[in-house]
Amino acid sequence: MFDLDVRSRKPIYEQLVEKIKELIINDVLKKDEQLPSVRVLAQQLTINPNTIQKAYRELEAQGYIYSIKGKGNFVSETIDSIQSGKRIKIEEELTRLISEALYLGMTGDELCGLVREIEQR
Repeated sequence: MFDLDVRSRKPIYEQLVEKIKELIINDVLKKDEQLPSVRVLAQQLTINPNTIQKAYRELEAQGYIYSIKGKGNFVSETIDSIQSGKRIKIEEELTRLISEALYLGMTGDELCGLVREIEQR
């Protein structure tokens, strides 16, 4: 379910947060679905349980999951925050790509034409 890159410079808990967010955004993890327990996931990924707990706390703070004491962690139904997060990610990616296209010599008119072309599909 989760592939983590132990050679990456990105901390393991951040990778885990991103993977779980991706699964929620892509509707692989459904609303109110229970996430694996901290202990089970730590055993599966062979990482420290504190790392899993830190990732779950971050996801809860961002509104992607909620926890019920004694029962576990579940996928939140706050679609607005998820869509907002996805939109921010897309805007960041588009900004990076548009900046690169402008650097490579594309004009604003060419980019607008490309957007209009995509809209008409």
